[in-house]
Amino acid sequence: LATPMSVMVGVGKAAEAGVLIRNGEALQTASQISAMILDKTGTITEGSPQVTEIQLTGNHKEEDILRLAASLESGSEHPLALSIVESAKAQGFTLSKVMNFNAIAGHGVEGEVDGSTLLFGNEKLMEERSISINHHIADAQRMASEAQTPMYLALNGQLAAIIAVSDPIKKDSIEAVKRLQANGIRVVMLTGDNRATAKAVAEKVGITEFVAEVLPEDKSNKVEELQAQGEIVGMTGDGINDAPALAQANVGFAIGTGTDVAIESADITLMRGSLHGLADAIAISKATLRNIKQNLFGAFIYNVAGIPFAAGVLYPFFGLLLSPVIAGAAMAFSSLTVVSNANRLRLFKASEH
Repeated sequence: LATPMSVMVGVGKAAEAGVLIRNGEALQTASQISAMILDKTGTITEGSPQVTEIQLTGNHKEEDILRLAASLESGSEHPLALSIVESAKAQGFTLSKVMNFNAIAGHGVEGEVDGSTLLFGNEKLMEERSISINHHIADAQRMASEAQTPMYLALNGQLAAIIAVSDPIKKDSIEAVKRLQANGIRVVMLTGDNRATAKAVAEKVGITEFVAEVLPEDKSNKVEELQAQGEIVGMTGDGINDAPALAQANVGFAIGTGTDVAIESADITLMRGSLHGLADAIAISKATLRNIKQNLFGAFIYNVAGIPFAAGVLYPFFGLLLSPVIAGAAMAFSSLTVVSNANRLRLFKASEH
């Protein structure tokens, strides 16, 4: 009873805190986490970015640029793409059909809209397709330093605009990161964003270690890299491209507001969407482990003390034998002690400070 009772109560206690734990192994391993990897978009941030700035570099009108970009991005499911589509729809623009759409992982998208060839993505994509952006890199860097994500839009092989999107940081992310760090956990942020944007967001939430411009397939490689350093790694994400890293980590945490694929790949799901759920899960895990050890200690004490008496160690000296009635009562009391101690976990409260 010692371990299953504690695990059962611990899983129930976690559920009360909005933390759904898939199995007892994940609950126990969470207490040993030494490094926590956080995806940026939708995990540290709200995952609902907004278009904040459009800087034209050619002779096009702003509304034309936004309509073309939104038409192109209507074929994508990325949060940044959705923000551009929503912005265009909010202004009443009618989107055109996109032809030959192609998503380039970690770089951007391409396609044809209204007979024009469009490229929309990051600096790497522009460099690969030989689109000249030299005179506008400083503008993009300025946007990035303000925690915005700048994206280049090329029209028929010429840079037409830089569109900046900003994803607000969740209100409680800063406090949640502090809680993790206070527990001695190494916090690392991963993002596909450029380095300047990543640095600005990391500084705001108090994270010193981050990796920017990460391709989807590189996320699980980062998990393996930390594991090779001897870290017990937790990975937190919400998107389809986080699924391999969630599966690779010692414990995968999925944000409940994220994709079904991420939730299915994770060991633990945070229903609140708040990073406080991470610290709560780890705190409940540690409390459960302590409870298991107390239960095992109590159970062993009963057995270590009772078995010699039952074996007749006092009989040669005093002629005393342990009555089966007393032995049965002691065994029942041992079980009662274990169950009662496990139920003490119900009183546990994870502090958010």
